[in-house]
Parts: sequence; structure tokens; C-alpha cells
Amino acid sequence: MKLKGQRIVILGGTSGIGFGVATAAAVEEANVVIVSSNPESVTKALARLPEGSQGSVVDLTNEGDVENFFREVGPFDHLVYTAGDWALYGDFAKLSLADAKRSFDVRYWGCLAAIKYALPQIRHDGSIVLTSGASARRPSKGWAIPASILGGMEALGRALALELGPVRVNVVCPGMTKTEMWDGLPVENRESMYREMAAKLPVGRVAEPLEVAETYLHLMRQTYSTGEVVVVDGGGVLV
Repeated sequence: MKLKGQRIVILGGTSGIGFGVATAAAVEEANVVIVSSNPESVTKALARLPEGSQGSVVDLTNEGDVENFFREVGPFDHLVYTAGDWALYGDFAKLSLADAKRSFDVRYWGCLAAIKYALPQIRHDGSIVLTSGASARRPSKGWAIPASILGGMEALGRALALELGPVRVNVVCPGMTKTEMWDGLPVENRESMYREMAAKLPVGRVAEPLEVAETYLHLMRQTYSTGEVVVVDGGGVLV
């Protein structure tokens, strides 16, 4: 268990894939620090994680908040960024540019600030794992803004792998996953969406967060990969 005793900071670690990463890493006896802007989410997530896990409330759209958090958190081995709110979907012709700009606040600019201020604390043999998504490669109609953000994350990961070495920088590109991100949909619509996607996939089902989390753990354990984008989508890019 190569992650035993290592310290992992997971931004967006209170739900969805991020919480899956925290859970899986804790099983390997890593020391996890989860971060969210929602105090209630932090409290609930810590209650489900092993004793000794840590949590902080940080507004990732506030540069000062991010800087202060990383100044106080102390040295750690791995930074995982899975934070992101409900993305902006819809007809491009009716797009609000103000809303489009806000969509980048957490998913892109928050990530950029986190990496900038985390760097002094990341150990030289540590890593950064970012999050993209399948729409960066196969966007649907109405997904111009999410696809732009996710494509940007992949490009950022490759560029920073060159600039930040020996710290390794990689990106996980999940397909559709059963996370709280979809809770805004009516239950019937959400389950129908899962069924329709499952029917298209070679694996015949939609991913659970813990399944995707395994790829983040692999990239933290794997000490020679950097600048990689690992697609975990059940074969979605093939169909």
C-alpha cells in the first residue's frame, strides 16, 4: 500500500468522485484532508471517514481563501482537484457570457489558484491529479462551455507536467458517473439518463464514484507517469 502514511489534499473531497478518492485513500491508510465551500458537507463527509481525517471550508473562488488554506495546511504528498459545481449547459445562441465566465470560476480558475499556492507545500516526489471529463472529447449539443473547461484542464495538466517537474501532474477523464452533480435532475429523468447511457456502453453500466477513484489512486502511486490524461468512461469514446 504505497499511499500508507502519505498526506493527500482533495479539493472537492466531500462528495462524488472526490469523496470516492478520499474513501479509497483512507482504506490504504493515507492521511486525507478534504475541502469544500460548504461547512455542512465537510462535517457530513468527515463523519463517514476514518478518525484522523481532516476537513476545511475553503471558497475556491476566493484567491485569498485558497492562499491562506495552503499556507496553513502544511506539507503534503498529493493534491487532487475534483471540485466543480453544476456546469452551464444550453443553446449557445442564447448563452449568457456572464454565466459562461462564472462557470470557469471553480472548475478552472479555482484549480489554477490551488496549484499555485499548493506548490510550496507539495513534497518534491509528490503529484497533482486534475479532473477532466468525457465531453472534452465527445461533447453533446449544448455542452460548449463544459467541454471548453474540461478541454482546458487537459491542456493545463500537460503544460504543468513540463513546468512543475519533478512533481508529477496527470489528469483523469471520467465518463458519466453516479454523483451528486446530477441531483438537480428529477429522479425519473436521472435514472432514465443512466439507463440510456448504460445501454450504449460496452461495459453495460454507468460508473460508481469508487470505480473512478481507483484511477486517481493509481496516478498517485505510479511514480513515473506525468502529463497523462487517463480516460475512465466504460468505453464511451468508442461508441
